[in-house]
Amino acid sequence: MRSLTRLTTVVSLLVVGSASPCAAQGVGVGGRLSMVRGDVQTDTSAERFTGGHLRAWLSKRTALEVSFDRRVQTNDTLTEQVRDYPLQASVLLAPVPSTFSPYVLGGMGWYTHKVEQLAGNHRIDSTTSRRVGTHAGFGAELRMGRHAAFHADYRYTFLRFGGSDPITADTIAGAVSKSHLTETGSGAHFLPSYQGSMWTTGLTVYF
Repeated sequence: MRSLTRLTTVVSLLVVGSASPCAAQGVGVGGRLSMVRGDVQTDTSAERFTGGHLRAWLSKRTALEVSFDRRVQTNDTLTEQVRDYPLQASVLLAPVPSTFSPYVLGGMGWYTHKVEQLAGNHRIDSTTSRRVGTHAGFGAELRMGRHAAFHADYRYTFLRFGGSDPITADTIAGAVSKSHLTETGSGAHFLPSYQGSMWTTGLTVYF
């Protein structure tokens, strides 16, 4: 009887131990809200996008994310409609996995911009342009139980490396550039420059 009890205890511990890492992993889908600036150098206003994402944690510290955002705007005379569709694929790295997990991220983005000329309910002309660029940023995910999490992050878009001006915007990276590197110092050229930026917030439901 004692042997059976011990065996049951050992098996239970093994099951719990093997399930613990899996609890930190998971695949989830969710919705998100983004505030996007297309050109920070000309001080353009931030535009609101809505979209969704798929986030898969491969381990406690590494995740893959695919996100798709959408924005449609029509002019006052109803003669032109502009559609923007950013699609991003990112790798997330969380050095300290916990209920509140800060992370850094980076990846590639595909950005579609479509302008349609309208006449009443009919489309009479359409022009589509696409751009591809890298992005990087930082954020955090807050777990709300085992099956839901809220996240927020900031992303630099259309990064450029080598021979370009360093990041000088009023952000964390800009503060580092200004406080630790001189404008004429060679170290400033190791920092990338960027064209756009975006804040994102979202809720993920994990399965």
